[in-house]
Amino acid sequence: MINLTVKKPLGMSKESLRLDVSMTIEPQSFVALAGSSGSGKTTLLRILAGLEHSEGEITVDGLPWLHGKKSLPPQKRGIGFVFQDYALFENMSVEQNLLYVNDDRAHAAVLLELTGLLELKRRYPATLSGGQKQRVALCRALMNRPKLLLLDEPLSALDPQMRIKLQHDILTLHKAFKTTTIMVSHDPSEIYRLSQRVIVLEQGHIVSDGTPAEVLLHASGSQKFTVEGELLDIIKADVIYIAVVAIGQQIVEVVLDREEATRFDVGETVQVATKAFAPSLMHSRKKKHLL
Repeated sequence: MINLTVKKPLGMSKESLRLDVSMTIEPQSFVALAGSSGSGKTTLLRILAGLEHSEGEITVDGLPWLHGKKSLPPQKRGIGFVFQDYALFENMSVEQNLLYVNDDRAHAAVLLELTGLLELKRRYPATLSGGQKQRVALCRALMNRPKLLLLDEPLSALDPQMRIKLQHDILTLHKAFKTTTIMVSHDPSEIYRLSQRVIVLEQGHIVSDGTPAEVLLHASGSQKFTVEGELLDIIKADVIYIAVVAIGQQIVEVVLDREEATRFDVGETVQVATKAFAPSLMHSRKKKHLL
């Protein structure tokens, strides 16, 4: 059980936002931290890891990790941390990267087998793909059988197909080792697929906390369907305007009138919503063999 109450400025100036959160996290659960950039997600992760100091209290299974000015060093917290970059030792093989953390060949073999890397154990990072490198980083983070696994957008640099494969690996390892996992992600599909609980931070505060369905499926009233995307362009076409919006890997066009077109700026995050919409599912023309 993790009990956490922390406060920390999210910037250098006195007027900067302040992280101010309190939560309890159940053991063996998978929690996603979501929210806009600068909301405090990564800062919270680093506080849990002991890489940043804050005011407050953190206890894990009754053991104080943070109490007043006393803070347990990162190496004594029993955590695994996977960053956005792989941070592998380039002069070591895949297996050596794992054994550097803990000289346990049997455990390393189990991890590499679960992630499909066993045959690559003698390869060096320079010869691996991005997805393979991130799997090695994930295995290395679990070499010490941590109580807590922290994931800071570990899949953000990968292509969509590889992300889905790595999501499967993360879930497989989470279930196999029953490690309490906290992941920072901006990807709704990733959050929905992996997590049991979603905590949304905005400006340093928790604004939503619930299951993925409760937090992500938030249509209200007669509004049946809403997705977020980036406004790439607004094109004038005769008497109407066309908004070009990137939603995930797709580009969609939305018709606007003149008044609506003046209210949006290219580059901002927008919501695409419809009130009279009956969604249907179709098979993709391209079948993906992911596993």
